[in-house]
Amino acid sequence: MTDADALDLDFVQFGGTGIHTSELQFGTWRFGKETEQGNVEIDEDRAYELLDAYEAAGGRFIDAADVYGGGKAEEWIGNWLAERDRERFTVASKIYWQIRDDDPNSRGTNRKNLRHRVDRILDRLDTDYVDVLYIHRWDDLTSTREMMKTLNGLVEAGKVHYLGASTLRPNAWKVAKANEIARAEGWEPFAVLQPRYNLVDREIEGDYLEMAHSEDLAVCPWSPLGQGFLTGKYSREDGLRGESRAAESSRFQDAYLTEENFDVHDELDAVADEVDATPAQTALAWLMHRRGVTAPIVGARTTDQLEENLAAAAIDLTAEQVDRLTEAKGGPYAGL
Repeated sequence: MTDADALDLDFVQFGGTGIHTSELQFGTWRFGKETEQGNVEIDEDRAYELLDAYEAAGGRFIDAADVYGGGKAEEWIGNWLAERDRERFTVASKIYWQIRDDDPNSRGTNRKNLRHRVDRILDRLDTDYVDVLYIHRWDDLTSTREMMKTLNGLVEAGKVHYLGASTLRPNAWKVAKANEIARAEGWEPFAVLQPRYNLVDREIEGDYLEMAHSEDLAVCPWSPLGQGFLTGKYSREDGLRGESRAAESSRFQDAYLTEENFDVHDELDAVADEVDATPAQTALAWLMHRRGVTAPIVGARTTDQLEENLAAAAIDLTAEQVDRLTEAKGGPYAGL
């Protein structure tokens, strides 16, 4: 296994923004998240331990959303940042999901909701600005012109530096249209995209990645390990029989525990053995070798898991190994 102790994450160009981001970003979606049993996946003390471990590895990009943990994720990040030089970190958050019962205006990207929620984000983070503000989903009820004008106003007010769009697969045309409107009006366009992308979820290959490349947009994928499927914790026998720990989720079963995906995992295991790494590290390394990908977003429940994931940055795959993994599902599409 690649040694995480000596790891020092590099910086990579963040699309056409002129700034740089850590080659692996840290996602905080489990901070304060309650399970169906009423347990908290990552409590406050563990959150600080994880942030410490990420910082120790040289990580400087922290990804959040205003709904993570009902706002707790941002509060804890703000507390943690208070003891550090804020300017050394890039912080992102997201807005979309409804936050107040019986209030339809507390959802989406309408002007009222965006302006109100950005102020609450800044309060929780205890900062004057966020480096990146994502729309968490596309809002078909709000006109694209209203959304882009409002987002531009947040940039002009100094509350936001750059704009991003999360989870718009496969609607590349919506981003292109929004950026066309923004540039025609002299407004700030989207600078970064955050899609789902990993060895078995390949829906963004083609038009989406090509659009991002043509627009010089950063691409920072979430779910790089396929909701845990690519870590190797699900066996083919139990998974296909519906007897794995994930069998109670029919959605996960149908999406991941398939013959085709286990075939991909077989190739992943073979390459992992060749480079003396874990399947999770190898899956992340493949993603980092994909042209058009800027920096995957990783998360973990423990510091050991996080350090394992971050160590993927030290794995150097050959072109032949990248091609084998690429061709294991969906044919030989080589990217851009």
